Amino acid sequence: MKSDIEIARSTRAEPITQIAARLGIREKDLEPYGHTKAKISQDFIAGLQDKKDGKLILVTAISPTPAGEGKTTTTVGLGDAMNHLGKNVSICLREPSLGPCFGMKGGAAGGGMAQVIPMEDINLHFTGDFHAISAAHNLLSAMIDNHIYWGNELNLDARRISWRRVVDMNDRALRDMVMSLGGIMNGFPRQSGYDITVASEIMAILCLSNDLTDLERRIEKIVIGQDRERKNITAGQLNAAGAMAVLLRDAMKPNLVQSLEHTPAFVHGGPFANIAHGCNSLVATKAALKLSDYVITEAGFGADLGAEKFFDIKCRIGGLKPDAAVIVATVKALKFQGGAKGRELGRANMEALKKGMKNLGQHIRNMKKFSIPVLVAINRYSGDEDEEIKTVKEYCKNLGIKAHECTHWQNGGRGAVSLASDVIEEVESGAADFKPLYGDDMGLWDKARHIAINMYGADDIVGDTKIRNRFREFENAGYGQLPICMAKTQYSFSTDPSLKGAPKNHVVPIREVRLAAGAGFIVAVCGDIMTMPGLPRHPAAEKIGIDENGQTVGLF
Repeated sequence: MKSDIEIARSTRAEPITQIAARLGIREKDLEPYGHTKAKISQDFIAGLQDKKDGKLILVTAISPTPAGEGKTTTTVGLGDAMNHLGKNVSICLREPSLGPCFGMKGGAAGGGMAQVIPMEDINLHFTGDFHAISAAHNLLSAMIDNHIYWGNELNLDARRISWRRVVDMNDRALRDMVMSLGGIMNGFPRQSGYDITVASEIMAILCLSNDLTDLERRIEKIVIGQDRERKNITAGQLNAAGAMAVLLRDAMKPNLVQSLEHTPAFVHGGPFANIAHGCNSLVATKAALKLSDYVITEAGFGADLGAEKFFDIKCRIGGLKPDAAVIVATVKALKFQGGAKGRELGRANMEALKKGMKNLGQHIRNMKKFSIPVLVAINRYSGDEDEEIKTVKEYCKNLGIKAHECTHWQNGGRGAVSLASDVIEEVESGAADFKPLYGDDMGLWDKARHIAINMYGADDIVGDTKIRNRFREFENAGYGQLPICMAKTQYSFSTDPSLKGAPKNHVVPIREVRLAAGAGFIVAVCGDIMTMPGLPRHPAAEKIGIDENGQTVGLF
């Protein structure tokens, strides 16, 4: 079969104006970026407020493995399948980060016959949103150091500046560094570092803001550090919010593209789920819900991270009420969770499969805690045995869950029609009675502990006196109502990425706590998770280039 990029190139895209017209978006409300992608005006979105919302379906997955699960591919395939069934449906996805594209993971536009296009644009610079976010974030960084240079009227304590810089690339050398070296003209030396752009609070703020006014208000609340008396200093006090909002004005507008089968797709925002809240923008999701009867969206990495944050952060802040969740699994990934490795994954191994299904079972039980219907999509590979598929279905049936074999990667929307039919039936049954995992009034430490016990199967969380004091400081400062965003490895329910399946008798160590006052959550950094990833020994960038015809090669 052709590669993803070859498939994308061989598909004739419809003009984006035609895709928009299906949703009732007029040409004058679009800002085209070429013929196949466009932004939607803020004025048009503001005029949708009185329209009725459609149904919201979340696609999540088991814990990620090198074998792959196909969460984005399934999100697209499910949307295309509903399109086949004659439904008015939209897809909502995150924008890919350049770091993983050139690192290990590759792109994030789906795969096979279930992709969003233009694939190359989406995976590279797209409409420039991430560059705008990086620029706005780093403008604030520059204004902090400039404020200190010109006399430090706010009495900022350089040792307690928490605002770092960002770049949308995996670069471990930038994690910790000393800056402003070189003498008086370069400012005052201090220690800081870089995060990847998708971990930026500006990214989170953009994805959780309703409009430009809300965006600027949230930026003003950003706590950039403390003064000598340990009082918080904000971006608003530096008069930075207005200029930052100007840089983000166009980035706030949702991007509209299409799938290979011309299903409308909103691709906007892109926080990681292992170090941030892992969902596409609230403004894109809300617009899609006003324009479509069904909206299929995804949350990053496994359900213990992306789905939990979708429910407890995005839905809480945005007032969303999801109607169903689909958990994606593959036979290969389940065998990997059961201990099989490398070439063994392509061979039948019922022992590893049955052992690995504990991971799927834990995710199913977790999702049920949010009181919405849960289904399983078995993303079938060509080498999977019928007996293996049957075994996974029976396992799910014993847990009271419907599991569907899906072949959308090979067959497009037609390969997920059975899943789509059941999803529609569950959604229309009205069975959803969504509830977040914890209430606003629960203490911050207890919220983190509640997530660890109920989502990760941990016995407890641990943190030294400094960590506990930080939680108390945030509560005393009036931030106790905020939800918790756990920054944790995606590869295990525990903080040890080597522990597969559904490990028990483990604790979750919290080594750092960060306040994201503008975004509206507290980040608890667990274990050895990094907010600036590194490249693997042989990054994908080594195989990416331009051929003799001027075409990009090696992008996947």
